[in-house]
Amino acid sequence: MSTTTLLLAIWIGATLAQTAAWAWQRRAANANIVDAVWSSTVAASALLAAAVGDGAVQARIALAVLGGAWGLRLARHLWARVGEAEDGRYRYLRDHWQGHQGKFFVFFQAQALLAPLFALPFVVAADSPQTTLWPWIALAVAIWAIAVAGETVADRQLTRFRADPGNRGGVCRDGLWRYSRHPNYFFEWLHWFAYVALAVGAPLWWLTWAGPVVMYVFLRYLSGVPWTERQSLRSRGEAYRDYQRTTSMFFPWPPRRKESAR
Repeated sequence: MSTTTLLLAIWIGATLAQTAAWAWQRRAANANIVDAVWSSTVAASALLAAAVGDGAVQARIALAVLGGAWGLRLARHLWARVGEAEDGRYRYLRDHWQGHQGKFFVFFQAQALLAPLFALPFVVAADSPQTTLWPWIALAVAIWAIAVAGETVADRQLTRFRADPGNRGGVCRDGLWRYSRHPNYFFEWLHWFAYVALAVGAPLWWLTWAGPVVMYVFLRYLSGVPWTERQSLRSRGEAYRDYQRTTSMFFPWPPRRKESAR
């Protein structure tokens, strides 16, 4: 199967999945499902690429395990939120758009359009050849393990913090959240370098950089950090502004001392 055909198939599948998700959202008035469906479709694209790719068997097995396990872990985490109250970011959009379902449909389909873009590193890695592959597979596994472990820990720390009624209206500074305001986003971004390593030697290897580059742009400037920060300022106010003054936005770094302590 050609790269173009495979990416087209992924897009069609994602479009159908997000259309069903939009219909569910319309009935439930809860857009949390969009993230869970996106992660599920991207995980499925890794498995599909591994199944139909033309590369070395060990590269395709590694891709199926790494890409599939990453996506399924993230999907499981996000599916658990589907039945919860709608995320503040989507609640804001619902109010801002006055519940306009046409705009929500476009929003859901935009997520479907992103699926083949983020599947591109998987498709390229599935064509990785036999030559000098094992060292690169080892590097890919190491990057993946660090990134997924970090993201899992950050997610659990935030979930535990939110589950405590005494923390309502407060800002999580536990564990990794002491060193970055968005450690989950940082490790999510780091994870995409695993496929850059895995695809070394593939004919279109340079396209795997779309993963970390595009993910960084989206997380740092578009749909990740900006949305989350605005919502946190609306809901937590001065407590979050203090967190902004003392804690690195994206890359983990020791916290700065408060202005009042200088």
